[in-house]
Amino acid sequence: MYLGRSNSTAVVEDQSVSVIRRAGLDAELGAHWERLVDRQPGADVTQQLEWGRLRSSVGFEPSFVLAYRDRELVGGAQLFRKRVPVAGGIGYLPYGPLIFTESRRDAVRAALCAALRDLPGLGLRALFVQPPDGGEDIGEELSALGFRPSAAGIAPRSSMRVDLRQRDDELRAALGRKLRRWTRRWPERGVRVRMGGRSDLPLLARLLEQTAARQGFTPLSLDYLRRLYAELSPSGKARLFVAEVEGDPVAAALMTACGGVLKTRVSGFDRSRATAELRAPAAVRWSAIAWAKANGYRYFDFGGLSEQATSTLLSGEPVDPAELPGPDQFKASFGGEAYRYPRPVELIGPRLLRHGYDLSRQVPGAHRVQGLLRTAFRGGTADP
Repeated sequence: MYLGRSNSTAVVEDQSVSVIRRAGLDAELGAHWERLVDRQPGADVTQQLEWGRLRSSVGFEPSFVLAYRDRELVGGAQLFRKRVPVAGGIGYLPYGPLIFTESRRDAVRAALCAALRDLPGLGLRALFVQPPDGGEDIGEELSALGFRPSAAGIAPRSSMRVDLRQRDDELRAALGRKLRRWTRRWPERGVRVRMGGRSDLPLLARLLEQTAARQGFTPLSLDYLRRLYAELSPSGKARLFVAEVEGDPVAAALMTACGGVLKTRVSGFDRSRATAELRAPAAVRWSAIAWAKANGYRYFDFGGLSEQATSTLLSGEPVDPAELPGPDQFKASFGGEAYRYPRPVELIGPRLLRHGYDLSRQVPGAHRVQGLLRTAFRGGTADP
């Protein structure tokens, strides 16, 4: 299998697996990486090259660790790093590393995790990792190498998803009673959902700002949304759904596609009386679910779920969706299943930096430190 040319540094090698670091991938190796990631069940678009170009536009430099057995690429990770005043090089790895083979998985995992443990070799002083779906063994390996549990929130830890392998009637039957009725009433009430395009991004930005103001989060800028769409839409990795009431757009959601999953990335809606009464945001999700099923996706993912709702839904006890926080009530009404990714971990090398970071979390306003990190890692800003 093709190894790629230039800027490669061997960092781990044993009898079966070798790992190299690369600052970037050339066209041939990049195309091979893209195919492997997209075929990986449950993989996230943050491991695609387009996402790397998006994050580089706001100051995060992508780089790679790649695992080979003989000449076959059997695993790897795209991680993102940025130099921060005083702290130095800070990196984060969302939903990785990925292992593309189950043959000798232990050896591939050990080699990749050992490479991630080498902070100086990666040009980092701290690394935050959210292991991928099904990567519990990766989290355990990193913990054994000195990583510790992380609360930085570099990516959503839990979410809710709908299994699209169900029949249409099963999907509909799983909906909440009121929502099930609305799936038949939307057309007669003038609610239409269409596939959007680049010209709809200002609408999405405006609706997102309104939603952010209500729910208390920092919205992505229009410029960032345009970059995101420009990077992902040509390859079909971004889809924009827009709900209209009698021709007036009132709700929109930008979805990303990877690994057989269509995931909600960004959404917003106009909280007008008509929008609320007609449940236009729900029409967007139901249309996206139908589209994803028709196009062969395995899951529809709502893109995040609060820890409170996750714990309640996974408790095994009967749950009244009305008891969940507002946004989570909405997600639970579609009848999906809650799930958690493996526990996120972090490694902060220099003792002084680690002590300062820990101290910042213990003083008043520590939640602000975590919030700034979360906004920087997930959002369209260059400054943590």
